[in-house]
Amino acid sequence: MAQDDEKLTFWGHLEVMRKMLFRIIGVTLIFAVIIFCFKDLTFEILLAPSKSDFIFYRWVENLSAFFGFEAAFQDFSIKMISTELSGQFLVHLSTTCYLALLCASPYIVFELYRFIAPALYENEKKHSVKIAIAVYGLFFLGVLLSYYVIFPVSFNSLGTYQVDEGIENQINISSYFSSFASLTFLLGLVFQLPVLSFFLAKIGILNADVMKNYRRHAFMLIMVLAAIITPSDLFSLFLVGLPVYGLYELSIKIVKRVERIP
Repeated sequence: MAQDDEKLTFWGHLEVMRKMLFRIIGVTLIFAVIIFCFKDLTFEILLAPSKSDFIFYRWVENLSAFFGFEAAFQDFSIKMISTELSGQFLVHLSTTCYLALLCASPYIVFELYRFIAPALYENEKKHSVKIAIAVYGLFFLGVLLSYYVIFPVSFNSLGTYQVDEGIENQINISSYFSSFASLTFLLGLVFQLPVLSFFLAKIGILNADVMKNYRRHAFMLIMVLAAIITPSDLFSLFLVGLPVYGLYELSIKIVKRVERIP
């Protein structure tokens, strides 16, 4: 009889999971349909960093003019092309899927939390909510930094680079969006450094004194990582490296607080 109850409980969990997955898929599909239909607005936003009047370029220009420096970003025009018959449609489809998952991610996190919450103690529930908020907030901070600062700098630096004036740059739309997506996703992951440090401190692998003693090594490692993420110029390297190092310093404080908790 106990075995039957255990099987019933197991299948009950599977049924709850099945319903949860259907709800997640349903919400994601709704977002996908909306994003797919609003194609013009979607690509106006996504292609904005490729325009010379993008907000970041104008902000840098105004700042340069205020301090009396020469313009850092000249007006530029880079032609976008598609070299495959179905190229633009596939880009539209893949971009819709990525954005739908991104928009539905708060609901997905909420559903996953509801699924595992009954198995958690009260203190674990409180910590899990805080950790989920931290992970989500840091990820979107990395996404925003990539969209407004890092990717525009990389695009301008690489897209306008010429070895000879007779060679015109024509960027394939698939190359543009693959670079955009990979850079944005990687930066969102890198910004999880404080959360990773928290978990490593919790299991006793990391401590604040070690992090302080290896500050210089961490800075060099972060700069190497920044160079891998943004292989363009020193400006974009420091634009990535300095915020990440700031997160490293924040991680030291987080680890120190973890060590104080008995």
